[in-house]
Amino acid sequence: MSLQALLSQLEIPVIVAPMFLVSNPELTIAACSEGIMGSFPAHGTRSREVFEDWLIRTRDGVQRLRDQGARPAPFAVNLVVHASNPRMEGDLELCIKYRVPVVLSSKGAPGEAVKRIHDYGGVVIHDVANQRHAEKALESGVDGVIAVAGGAGGHTGTINPFALMNEIRRIHSGIVVLAGGMTTGRDVLAAQAMGADLAYLGTRFIATRESDAAEGQKQMIVASKATDIFFSASIDGAPANWMTPSLIAAGVDLDVLRTTLPGKIISSHESKKRWKDIWTAGHGVGNIDDIPTTVELCRRLKAEYRAAKASFAGALAAE
Repeated sequence: MSLQALLSQLEIPVIVAPMFLVSNPELTIAACSEGIMGSFPAHGTRSREVFEDWLIRTRDGVQRLRDQGARPAPFAVNLVVHASNPRMEGDLELCIKYRVPVVLSSKGAPGEAVKRIHDYGGVVIHDVANQRHAEKALESGVDGVIAVAGGAGGHTGTINPFALMNEIRRIHSGIVVLAGGMTTGRDVLAAQAMGADLAYLGTRFIATRESDAAEGQKQMIVASKATDIFFSASIDGAPANWMTPSLIAAGVDLDVLRTTLPGKIISSHESKKRWKDIWTAGHGVGNIDDIPTTVELCRRLKAEYRAAKASFAGALAAE
């Protein structure tokens, strides 16, 4: 099936971003039930066997919705295609076995994986943080790109979304998904006005009842503002946005962190346990003040999006 055909199954142009230790089949199926594409990361499971179980549960859950007469959105899986991922080949084989409709590839050039996913009719959308990343992904044959702008939660880009969208549109007229700081249906419409086809929302879905995030992380998101997000590449070696209160609670000296080389802290003798309660989030935290069910949130987003479209159309008509 073509990417456009898959996207036509969405009620609004939104993908729930795959989030490590947050996303799960329950959240994914709930989003799909409301016509919003849900997803989860393959590497968010403890083993290949657990990943296969998640694929079966999600596939069957979406099929049950169809059997009940609903029109669910397709689901997606994030696959890390970088050579440093020892599970890549096995996880790819499972994506092929279960014919995952959309593969959200990240960290590296998808290369041969694209052809193998296309062979069963799947589509591939690849994470990019700048124009050069987009060029390399498109050369490998991906169906679209995810423009990860500054302000996204977790591993993030650093470029302003206006600038990033414009640079990518200079080289690519196909599907672009915009990620970074969006929490409302109005934001989704704004992303479209900037030239994106879809919006990628992650942080807003951390604070849902179905998410696997720790309760402390959910409550911290509700209590935080954008100024509580700390950007650093020194935690795990990659640029990412972290929640400042969680860093402080873990005993991190922010002044030291600002001047630490990327990856040096995580490669030190410190135990991994120290980092298990260091949490990520994007700049959109300041607009989150509750922890609804995923279905409730999806319905809110759809209502906000439609209201924003009507309001904007009215404003344009009045000019």
